[in-house]
Amino acid sequence: MKTKIRIVMLNLPCSIFRPPFFASLLLSLLISGVLNAAVTRIEIKTREPYLDGRVFDGVGSYERLRGKAYFAVDPKHAANQTVIDLELAPRNDAGLVEFSTDVELLAPKDLSKANGAILYDVNNRGNKLALGMFNTGADEFLMRKGFVVLWSGWIAETQPGGGRLRLNAPVATENGKPIIGPVRAEFVIEAAAERHTLAMWANQGSYEPTERGEREAVLTWRAREKDARVVIPRGQWRFEKRSVEDNGERGQLPVIDLVIVGGVQPGYIYEVIYEAQGPIVQGLGLAGIRDLLSFLKHETSERNPLRFADTSPTRSGQSPDRASQADRRSPSDGSSDSKTGDLQSGERRGRETRAERWLAYGFGVSQSGRCLRQFLYDGFNADESGQQVFDGVIPHVAGGGLGFFNHRFASPTRHNGQHDNHLFPADQFPFTYGDETDPFTGRADGILHRDRARGTVPKVMHTQSSSEYWHRAGSLVHTDPRGERDAKLPPEVRVYCFGGTQHGAGGGIAAAAQGNGQLITNPADYRPLLRALLTALDEWVRTGKEPPSSAHPRIADGTLVGWRESESGWKGIPGVRYPEVIQQPEHVDRGPEFYRFRRSTIEPPISRGNYVVRIPKCGADNNELGTLLLPSVAVPVATYTSWNTRNRSVGAEGEMLGLQGGYIPFARTQTEREQRGDPRPALLERYRDFEDFRTQYRAAVDRGVAQRTLLAEDVAELMKLADRWRLLFD
Repeated sequence: MKTKIRIVMLNLPCSIFRPPFFASLLLSLLISGVLNAAVTRIEIKTREPYLDGRVFDGVGSYERLRGKAYFAVDPKHAANQTVIDLELAPRNDAGLVEFSTDVELLAPKDLSKANGAILYDVNNRGNKLALGMFNTGADEFLMRKGFVVLWSGWIAETQPGGGRLRLNAPVATENGKPIIGPVRAEFVIEAAAERHTLAMWANQGSYEPTERGEREAVLTWRAREKDARVVIPRGQWRFEKRSVEDNGERGQLPVIDLVIVGGVQPGYIYEVIYEAQGPIVQGLGLAGIRDLLSFLKHETSERNPLRFADTSPTRSGQSPDRASQADRRSPSDGSSDSKTGDLQSGERRGRETRAERWLAYGFGVSQSGRCLRQFLYDGFNADESGQQVFDGVIPHVAGGGLGFFNHRFASPTRHNGQHDNHLFPADQFPFTYGDETDPFTGRADGILHRDRARGTVPKVMHTQSSSEYWHRAGSLVHTDPRGERDAKLPPEVRVYCFGGTQHGAGGGIAAAAQGNGQLITNPADYRPLLRALLTALDEWVRTGKEPPSSAHPRIADGTLVGWRESESGWKGIPGVRYPEVIQQPEHVDRGPEFYRFRRSTIEPPISRGNYVVRIPKCGADNNELGTLLLPSVAVPVATYTSWNTRNRSVGAEGEMLGLQGGYIPFARTQTEREQRGDPRPALLERYRDFEDFRTQYRAAVDRGVAQRTLLAEDVAELMKLADRWRLLFD
């Protein structure tokens, strides 16, 4: 039986989300002269040497501190009006809403030797990623450069354990009664199983159904996103709930498994809609990021674990070299005397500490990059006193998305893909940093709209793999929503597309065989580009020196084109099937309360049309044009695709293999190429021999260094990678 299932619930509004709230907010911030101490305390529970106390030249050794930050925010303050359901959260005797987050930081024991910048790594579903992105293959890059690296929990559905960072936030209620509403969960798996978690991702919780929700929940399955939903009879499946505890802490939401008679089949989309209860005020995760950073930047009391650092010698444009550190305030040893105390204590030396502040840079990968975009869009880059929070941000592989981060019954783990999780509120207008007009509503808006109005616009480096154009609507970051023209980037924004790469960085060398896709997984390692761009961002913020120009395909020069094979410039390769699908965001109707209150009352939502996405044009090698290229893609031994499709073994054959790219090696000789019918020149048609290849590769490396998209210190490792391809020429 094929049935169209839709649940519609209407509730009278009890709060108002007004995107154009700038006037009242700006007035409040202008008349506020005192920093609102939203952080009530920071408890440092453990501290330990980093890497067994390794000493970094000019910086010294690092410490790892772990603990909790506690907050109390005023639900009536103008700066908190975009936190959904905050007015429905329980309050303390002072009328404030309390919450807490896990906190972890890495900092030099002698803070006078830090470089003056905090790199805030937005964790991904509780997991820390910045060290892997910047330090891998680079001998602890962040530590050698003197960054303080900071993490905090911002997701309440994340389960304890495994070192994951979590948010503990209150549950909204209405007139003392639980709030109920429709919740939709969806998952796709790649191997048959008896059960699977509703959250799709591991170590994430789900909202509990009410008694009626348990009884009347509707489970469907379908082979592809646009297929009709087929109901699975209620007697053939069940929910199984369990709580997760670790080290005395318990997850705020239970893990809920869906158990189906006969098991769960790979490739199919399983969707369950049910009435749930107890929405967490998840938007406090964004407020916590804001308030923690503001506290560390501005608080001068002993409550601040970073208080002794004189952190901003570069306000005058001076580079933070080691000589400039001597006139900072510094302790004589690395001791600490309290859980709520500072990183270090000791005597002052040199001149008096200047009343300046740390710089703060935000970095986030995928979900975490979307968090940064939502953070900016929802107005959190100004604290309760109107002071700017992030000086610079790098949303990495976020594509055109925001997230399900600050909504009633929010589920931050959700994303959007072509085959799975397609209809959750992630890839939605606005997509661009500057203002554009939504063709479906006529609303003009942009990610930086609020910050522009109050003067808190950070420097933005939006970095993305070319896979984002296939999987994450990446073109909408720099086109209008109809994909008809290039968008104008604000002067504070750069967009860099890493051509021939996939969402996650590879190891440089391809695997011998494909995994779950029709192609071998794309092995390109873009992390050297990230190190160079972080260096350029740091210099841009400190001195005003312009970073490398944006590098992304454009409609105007013909390098950003339609995604279908006939438009793409793709040259057919025997045995390779070009995709017939792409992630294309839809404008959907989630009910009358969604825009103002961010409450979905229609599940599944009703599609009202598509935004239009484009892709980088393929060149002669089927590698991409108009992008920032790694030496391995600029001087290739293969075609590096930014797409891959599911193979038969994991079901839904031909659909997008989530976030994956591919690798199609060149033939070695002309004879081999002709035997295969491959239109791409063979290796020995391109290069005389390995030494010729290596010479051209080194020239590409040197160009990257000259253009400041690669660092001189990465040259040796990049050349080691080139040497590993010698065998291809033998």
